[in-house]
Amino acid sequence: MRKIIGMTVLAVLVSMSIPTDSMADAKKGKRIYKKKLQKKCGFSGVRFARNHKQFEWEKIYEDGTFPQEARKICPKLDIDKIQTKLWKDLYDFSYKYAEDGIEPNGCND
Repeated sequence: MRKIIGMTVLAVLVSMSIPTDSMADAKKGKRIYKKKLQKKCGFSGVRFARNHKQFEWEKIYEDGTFPQEARKICPKLDIDKIQTKLWKDLYDFSYKYAEDGIEPNGCND
């Protein structure tokens, strides 16, 4: 019985220490923005994300027009140079820090 309780407690602690996918993707999206978009856009990722509310970013992404919207916000951006698989993480970042999303911890987010 003690082994079962110990294993259960260990499993719960391990599962609590693993970050969720959405948290990891938003962090990855932040790094991608800084590396691939910030220089072309000329402003922070949070300023980019705050161009829309969460439901608007969700609709844009679901419609498949997220790269085109990124180009509207950053006209100098060459969306063809950004790998397709990176757009999901950029979306997660934009959704998290949207106009009605969470407040960033620092000004350089």
